[in-house]
Amino acid sequence: MAEMQFDLVSPERSLASFKAASVQIPGADGDMTVMEGHAPTITTLRPGILRVEGDGGSHEYVVTGGFAEIGAAGISVLAEQAVPTGDMTQDQMDAMFDAAQEAYMRTKEAHQNEPGPVDDAAKLLADMVAMGSEIGLSTKQPSL
Repeated sequence: MAEMQFDLVSPERSLASFKAASVQIPGADGDMTVMEGHAPTITTLRPGILRVEGDGGSHEYVVTGGFAEIGAAGISVLAEQAVPTGDMTQDQMDAMFDAAQEAYMRTKEAHQNEPGPVDDAAKLLADMVAMGSEIGLSTKQPSL
């Protein structure tokens, strides 16, 4: 099985660094799977689950945004926030949701006649709700 280097870092710490066969990225423009030999790419992340398959098995991480850089040496993910899915708590999910809800409300007030930024903030909030459902944690219903 062909492998590539996988690194995941957040502002707080380095979460992972190992050989991986594939990495599924929750990209802002849609999910993508990266394997060895992938074309060099830089993509932004949306809130979602980052899945990594390697010799050590399957690993999943909750990410809230950031960037992924795919190159000849492998893939580096620079996440705004990242938590191993098994370590995610309801309190953490609530804090992430509250931050997204607050960002939406600030954007809605600042851009009253500009649907683009408001739509982007609403999408971020919807992605947060979907992520919570996917990992089995509840989120409050957003008030849009």
